[in-house]
Amino acid sequence: MTTSGRLATYEDLLASPEGTRVELVAGTIVTAPAPLPRHSNPQGSLRRFVGGPFHDDDGFGGPGGWWIFVEVDVRFGVHDVLRPDLAGWRRERLATPDVRPIDVVPDWVCEILSPSTAARDRVYKRRLYAQCGVASYWVVDPAARTLEAYTLRDGSWVDAGAFDDTAVARIAPFEAVELPVGRLFLPRAASRSGEDSE
Repeated sequence: MTTSGRLATYEDLLASPEGTRVELVAGTIVTAPAPLPRHSNPQGSLRRFVGGPFHDDDGFGGPGGWWIFVEVDVRFGVHDVLRPDLAGWRRERLATPDVRPIDVVPDWVCEILSPSTAARDRVYKRRLYAQCGVASYWVVDPAARTLEAYTLRDGSWVDAGAFDDTAVARIAPFEAVELPVGRLFLPRAASRSGEDSE
């Protein structure tokens, strides 16, 4: 919401100070703290393990065929401009990727849970992504060291698998490559168990 009580729009989001991590969620501008390393590590690892072969190696021997971006603005509606931790589009669906916000619904979204965002990622965003037709949704939990995958079928999420840090898995829509789930996370000795905001 804005201070006037009306639902905020993308124009209000653009008025936020530069460099602020913000999203527009149900007409409310939501600010997020800077991520902790335990959140940033899975984001970077997925960008490498998935983005490497499907985005970076497009035309260079990998499966290719995707744009995979970290924290870009995606407009799901007038009052919902979200910044997924990672989002991917099949290239034939996103001819012009270098725009802000992107108005094409992603084919894949991955959210990495933190204490400040877990409920929103698991409830509001999950519901919105299904309503808008995101085909695949992954939820990574750094604290539990797990990855849950869902596929959209007839407007509802279907469980496509749950994986812990011992798994090396082929997970839709990127089943052409093996994903070593344990390598998404900080080594156990480097992980903290404190209750931080991110």
